[in-house]
Amino acid sequence: VQLQASGGGLVQAGGSLRLSCTASDRIFSIKPMGWYRQAPGNERELVATISSSGGITNYADSVKGRFTISRDSAKNTVYLQMNSLKPEDTGVYFCNLQYGANNWGKGTLVTVSS
Repeated sequence: VQLQASGGGLVQAGGSLRLSCTASDRIFSIKPMGWYRQAPGNERELVATISSSGGITNYADSVKGRFTISRDSAKNTVYLQMNSLKPEDTGVYFCNLQYGANNWGKGTLVTVSS
């Protein structure tokens, strides 16, 4: 099973990016999913989650009001819209199951310059 994250890049503070994550297995379309990030020198943290139906979302306090997680089950894809980016949002972003995450892919690098 592969989870391929994409959409990262270099952006100035205040800018926006939209990340996408596509799963190779359709079982992910019926599982609660999450976006995680790992900043340089830090442990991986969970920043946003979405229920299997897409009706329930939760966010870490550090991104609340700026990031929006969504999903398109027909496309087996989860998205993360990131607005008002800050330098502290810099890191590698991954998507995975909200519970029992494993088989981490390479993630996508987001760099926010000040």
